[in-house]
Amino acid sequence: MAQLLFEGSVGPAARQVPPTRLPFSLTGLLSGVGQWTFRPGVERSRPETPRGKVLCVVGTRPEAIKMAPVILALRQQPGIDCRVLATAQHRQMLDQVLDFFHITPDIDLDLMRPNQNLAELTSRLMSTLDGVLAEEAPDVVLAQGDTTTVMTVALACFYRRIPFGHVEAGLRTGDMDNPFPEEANRVIASRLARWHFAPTAGSRDNLLKEGVPADDVYVTGNTVIDALLATAARPDARLPVAIAEDRPLVLVTAHRRENFGEPFRQICRAVEKLARAYPGTAFLYPVHPNPNVRDVAHRMLGDLRNVFLCPPMDYAPFVAAMKRAHFIISDSGGVQEEAPALGKPVLVLRDETERPEAVEEGVVKLVGPHCDAIVEQARRLMDDPAAYRSMARGVSPYGDGKASARIVEVIAQHLHAKRGVGATDRIAPAGALC
Repeated sequence: MAQLLFEGSVGPAARQVPPTRLPFSLTGLLSGVGQWTFRPGVERSRPETPRGKVLCVVGTRPEAIKMAPVILALRQQPGIDCRVLATAQHRQMLDQVLDFFHITPDIDLDLMRPNQNLAELTSRLMSTLDGVLAEEAPDVVLAQGDTTTVMTVALACFYRRIPFGHVEAGLRTGDMDNPFPEEANRVIASRLARWHFAPTAGSRDNLLKEGVPADDVYVTGNTVIDALLATAARPDARLPVAIAEDRPLVLVTAHRRENFGEPFRQICRAVEKLARAYPGTAFLYPVHPNPNVRDVAHRMLGDLRNVFLCPPMDYAPFVAAMKRAHFIISDSGGVQEEAPALGKPVLVLRDETERPEAVEEGVVKLVGPHCDAIVEQARRLMDDPAAYRSMARGVSPYGDGKASARIVEVIAQHLHAKRGVGATDRIAPAGALC
């Protein structure tokens, strides 16, 4: 496992959330028993009257992965009624993750439509979410990241004057077109959020430069590391295709909207060239169902014997694939965070990234959606052991597995202050989820 550089201290410019411990184990939940495993000697009492209701909103697979540890931690807090709303901005891929973490949405909007455009999706989300917020009347709403779901949730909460907490706040490229529309989504969410849960000090600094009050910013680490460490500790899940254990494996993911068209064709050309140059290496590519990705990938790569195209993987097999891979070629933000924690180099199919920490550590390299650059850097990792070792150092700047616990600590303290129920020590201590 990687060296975890995140220290949990937020410094003088934002509040520190103590790295205490929760009385249960996320790994226990994922052992197959379907419920939290509690440590001995911990009383699981709940006051008769809940201190407050927290509504957690998820719309896509990455949101579900990163919100799952938060949801599971909230559900163990005495007096908190944690409700889950799924917008289903992505249907099947969202359901896979929720099933894996044993989370059943309390409300499912089922808003996904084939080839939906952003305006249609935003309109449906806004009108539907407003009704849900009116009926549920939550005390707090939480959402993660930079999707259309997150942006519209933040706006709907603003209209209803409901406090909104933004998980993974403060990521920025400074370019509204890259990534599109995610950069705009997260900027809008930051303007409307009550709490900003920044994954790194750099993300915190981005928020402070934009005028966000320091007392509203909490450096927590990234919740994806909570989910990853617990999942990686399990026995590896089976890959969706049969690839010999001793065969070198390169994992590929590419799906971002800004790469549709010629950039995505360049990515596929690069994979084709590498597959032909290294016939003994398997290239595993879980293909996103969007026709802009799926149709092109199958047309350009489907006939290559050492390229294995498969549907999107469940989370556990995908973590197993990352652990198994020699290196990863990806345009995914989550992979940029997860792979360094597993000691796997990543070639990022983007010209800019809102996650510069891993680039600065030298474990991630930006190559863009450019065929020649992808091939050049991939060949370097294939052929130069020293170059590979320099990127496979196993350094993770994104967390220590306690991010979700820090977030829950902040929310619990807010609800305690709002309700004035009992003493502070009745709030369950927060901490490690692995």
